[in-house]
Amino acid sequence: MDRHSENPKHAFCGFFERIGDDRRLLPSHVGLVMAMFYYHDCGSELACFQASRKKLMRFSRIRSIATYHKCLSELVAYGYVEYHPSWNPEKGSRFRFIVESKGKKNG
Repeated sequence: MDRHSENPKHAFCGFFERIGDDRRLLPSHVGLVMAMFYYHDCGSELACFQASRKKLMRFSRIRSIATYHKCLSELVAYGYVEYHPSWNPEKGSRFRFIVESKGKKNG
């Protein structure tokens, strides 16, 4: 029996399945998404949230600022997140996950 069939699906299951199936993504991308998810407000899947580059890099184990920006720009280009920079390290940039609606299927 599939262990997931016993539990209701989390709103992000489809999002994480998309990431798992996307061969363009490297472990650094996945680590950055996990770091973002950690700082995300779990009250709403569509809610914007704020996080600093420093915190996201630390949590994702990305050590290079260039790698961080490359991964982030690719996640934006591939349609996984929206990103609104703040240029204020105290406030952090604003992010929002792009979660497909439940009725929409991947091709």
